[in-house]
Amino acid sequence: MGNPTPSEPALRILAAFSRYPEALAWARQTAVAAWGPVALESQVFAFDQTDYYQATMGPALGKCFWAFETLYDPAEMVDTKLQTNDWEQQYAGLAGHEQPRPLNLDPGYLTNAKLILASTKDYAHRIYLSRGIYAEVTLQYQERAWRDHRWTFPDYKRADYQEFFTEARNYLRARQKQERR
Repeated sequence: MGNPTPSEPALRILAAFSRYPEALAWARQTAVAAWGPVALESQVFAFDQTDYYQATMGPALGKCFWAFETLYDPAEMVDTKLQTNDWEQQYAGLAGHEQPRPLNLDPGYLTNAKLILASTKDYAHRIYLSRGIYAEVTLQYQERAWRDHRWTFPDYKRADYQEFFTEARNYLRARQKQERR
């Protein structure tokens, strides 16, 4: 029989995409107010691997990632996803954009071995957590590289995204080493 062990603290990640730079700025400011300072920030990448979101978000979407300084308890994933869903609704109500969903926020966390994303959608590869929230291993880190899966969203297979996740993983490893001292 194995003994239950708590998870090591992880690095909180937030993916944000929109066609509006002011929506991304609002999301960053809102997340910082709730979760503390951003440790790492990606560039804004062109999000053009799919047109799935065009009907609700419009064309010419940009996507960026933030990793937060304060390490994260993965057990908080459900609350985090529900919180970011609320933020999306708040922004949609405040902004007055023509699209019904001008901002999309996808929270997750990164460990030394994987990138986990939260979702409200069930599928064969997703694990139910609670309160309508699921989690998936989007990428795994193996043999010094990120590995995708059949279900990994096409944009997460991009080398430039994975460079950011490697930088975030290195940051996490340094923080863990520092905290062990």
